[in-house]
Amino acid sequence: MKSSDKKTNKPLKTVADDFLIDLLKASSPSGYESEAQAVVEKYVAPVAEIFSKDVLGNRIATIHSQGCPHVLMAGHMDEIGFIIRHVNKEGFLFFDAVGGHDVGLISGRKVKILTGKGIVYGVTGRRAIHLLDAEERKKLPKLQAIWIDIGAKSREEALKKVAIGDPVVYEQEPFYVLNGCMCGRGIDDRGGTYVVQEVLRRLAKDRHLEASLTSVSTTQEEIGTRGATPVTYAIHPDVGIAVDVGHATDFPDGDSNRLGDFKLGAGPILTRGPNISPIVFARLKECAEKLKIPYQVEAASGPTGTDARVIQMSRNGVATGLVSIPLRYMHTPNEMVRLDDIEWTLQLLVEFTRSLKASDKFEW
Repeated sequence: MKSSDKKTNKPLKTVADDFLIDLLKASSPSGYESEAQAVVEKYVAPVAEIFSKDVLGNRIATIHSQGCPHVLMAGHMDEIGFIIRHVNKEGFLFFDAVGGHDVGLISGRKVKILTGKGIVYGVTGRRAIHLLDAEERKKLPKLQAIWIDIGAKSREEALKKVAIGDPVVYEQEPFYVLNGCMCGRGIDDRGGTYVVQEVLRRLAKDRHLEASLTSVSTTQEEIGTRGATPVTYAIHPDVGIAVDVGHATDFPDGDSNRLGDFKLGAGPILTRGPNISPIVFARLKECAEKLKIPYQVEAASGPTGTDARVIQMSRNGVATGLVSIPLRYMHTPNEMVRLDDIEWTLQLLVEFTRSLKASDKFEW
């Protein structure tokens, strides 16, 4: 189903494919990525020349394994969430955050607890605003002042359903809004893991490909780019591309003067700065212009908060790029992305990989 964007007269993508939707429906808080791992295995393992996993839970797919140069593309499949740390005598569950949260958005949400016996649903609670004094209303709640209520009457009853250390995510299915936009939980960065694996799927039968491509769905990025660290060392690539999401600023109070001017529907964001190889950036830009794909440029003054930071510094160094999908409302229960930006990111990285030749050098 497609309509037309009157400004560009280009097809407007309005429906995501099943692979992306299945990833967004999966629950995959850092360290507990099994549902997303299963989705990647279902869609990618059948087309990969080599498909493997490692002790940190990364899912690693390779095509054209004897090609040169060797390209690593990484998109993390973990999302922010919570972890149960205490159950009080009345049966209320207290938790710690996994990844960065806006504490003001946590209460009053439906959540699902991923237990060894299946999903247990609950709701996050705190004192109602009517019961807060004037000073308390001015402040964000502390995390320890929010709990999960599963309806249990006692600690004993609650612990029959849940266990200390069980992970928790918001219960939020993806849905569509106007102009080819989609909202959902954890588009950061199941959108990126979809892109890197879909690039591999689209190139799997390309007989003219000179490069070798390894696409990795990495784990534990939200708590310190942990999955990408050992997998990059093990793969030892010549070129690395991290695919993540970037902050769109096209909303009220977007603060473009400080953050930059980034919009949904304006194409992927290409990063420049010390974390990025100038040769890789130039090639990405060249490929975008060849395909007439719109793109945006972000300046990053140091290591980025993405897998690119550890890819670049692996072993003797990796020529690294960062491509980001513009996103509104990052790390909230309903992030928003435009599907055209995802498709353009895919097309750009397919062309980038096809453009690489065995004779290409990345030293500068």
